[in-house]
Amino acid sequence: MKKIGFIDYYLDEWHANNYPQMIKDACGDEMAVCYAWGKIDAPNGRTNKQWAEDYGIELLKSIEDVIEKSDYLVLLSPDNPEMHEELALLPTASGKRLYIDKTFAPDAGAAKRIFERADRFGTPCYSSSALNFAEELKNAKKEDVEYIASFGSGDYEIHSIHQIEQVAVLMGGGAKSVMYTGSPKFPAFKVQFEGERYADMVLMPGRFRMHIGYRDGKAADYSVESPFFAHFIENMLEFFRTGEIPVPHAQTVEVIAIREASIRAKKTPFVWVDIEK
Repeated sequence: MKKIGFIDYYLDEWHANNYPQMIKDACGDEMAVCYAWGKIDAPNGRTNKQWAEDYGIELLKSIEDVIEKSDYLVLLSPDNPEMHEELALLPTASGKRLYIDKTFAPDAGAAKRIFERADRFGTPCYSSSALNFAEELKNAKKEDVEYIASFGSGDYEIHSIHQIEQVAVLMGGGAKSVMYTGSPKFPAFKVQFEGERYADMVLMPGRFRMHIGYRDGKAADYSVESPFFAHFIENMLEFFRTGEIPVPHAQTVEVIAIREASIRAKKTPFVWVDIEK
């Protein structure tokens, strides 16, 4: 059995609470989460010690210990991307296959530094929104997209990554600028891409939905109903098996750059803000 180690800011959070069983469901005894380390105890939850006891996972004393004992590494901290660069310093230098959870980084500069360090030490790594592996996105036509109207729910700073990643995949790159167009309760952003292409993203309660317009005037739409988290876990495990990186680093950097610029754009509604990659 191959052993997976968790590295987290604090362990009592949704991803750390659910990934171990999802991994077991996906691969049986082929791989399992065996080790974990958290920098602090959850501010409003279980201590790391309590978490480890509840899940039957060995709590280790340091990131070094997790790296030494594990075959594969998962850096979590999904709601605190500002911690990723610090927490990734040792894992990216380990040479061991490493998945870094969404949101990958708070800004494009940090994203590039993490990837550059991993490349320098020969550490295969990637990051992605789980929505990147939705069947609906996989099956959507991605050539000649001119306009996207995207809808999804959640807190903008935490959950916008899910819409942005789908838009980036459908558009295939070339993001230039972003404008805030939302209201106080319903954040919304317009993203301009090279070639007079645009995407509008709105956050409001409901399923993740994409309406896609093509150069020839035709349109398509989808609502995400497939088990995208299960597909994501299967993809992560396949990465551990093969070491083949499934999401290009350039795509991840662009996703983070869009998110970074959109947060800045919120301070000056209806003004275009350049996306700096």
